[in-house]
Amino acid sequence: MITYVERQAGELAAAGRWPELLGLFRRLRGTASRTAGPIGHLIAYAAPPEHAARLFDHDGGPYAAGEHDHDAGPFWEVLATRHSWRRLAPLLEPAPVRRLVAHTRALLGEQVAGCAEADPEGVPLALEPWEQAGWEEAVRVRDYLPAGGARRALFALPDTREDLGSLDLPAAGRPVAGAAAARPSASLAPWLTTVCVQGTAPDAAAQLAPGRRVLAGHLPFAAAYPALVQAASGAPRLGTAHGRLAVWHLLAAMAGTARPVAAEVNALVARLRCLAWSEPRDELWYLHLALEDPATGLAWAVSGTAEA
Repeated sequence: MITYVERQAGELAAAGRWPELLGLFRRLRGTASRTAGPIGHLIAYAAPPEHAARLFDHDGGPYAAGEHDHDAGPFWEVLATRHSWRRLAPLLEPAPVRRLVAHTRALLGEQVAGCAEADPEGVPLALEPWEQAGWEEAVRVRDYLPAGGARRALFALPDTREDLGSLDLPAAGRPVAGAAAARPSASLAPWLTTVCVQGTAPDAAAQLAPGRRVLAGHLPFAAAYPALVQAASGAPRLGTAHGRLAVWHLLAAMAGTARPVAAEVNALVARLRCLAWSEPRDELWYLHLALEDPATGLAWAVSGTAEA
């Protein structure tokens, strides 16, 4: 059922009365009304950029939207899918929102590096070749719909069993205590479990796989990367930029650096040996991956199944 407020919002948008609609959004957000989400989405999607950017303008009054305000996805990501960085850069004030919009535009193929502020944590604003390989621009970010909602590519790793073969895993060894990348599962997704072992990718997989014999296959890290990013940005309050930043921090921890350094991360990615395995319960949203760094003798396994 369409409520009076939703009908009023639609009429204001159709008449181009964006300042009034922004005022309505802020009032609703101040009362914690659920209707604020769809109205914020409508403004971010349909308003001209000079009005849509004011969703995040704290100088425009109380109850401005923040980094995690969302409906089908965060408002800043909806906005970033609608306008170029060149249009949005002069209008966006909050630093966290500017950063996430810039990274989103880079994910969508815009040349942002050199036009936006350097990332404060060192994550490059241009995608590395291994990030682009096998990951089409059209499916990197949610496809938002005018009236609300969004379409997004499903993530599954491995995404098919056709190229997998039977593999007998070794006996599970003891996890490495205190390894820098042994504790990042919460930064990727709360439903993922991560372990670190001294050994190979099969040694790490043996920690989390349901049995000794699995269907498994080797793959380049570039083929696993999209699923990791999507898993790390699966919640509606998170955008793909959040997922990319989380994976870069994971790789930095695996490389032994306190913050992402492109040269170190690229060197790690080039030498990683990756193994994905399948589990009987896999349906739509799952990820089972082991990553081995032969330079350090460490291997990590990341595994979990999300609710659809």
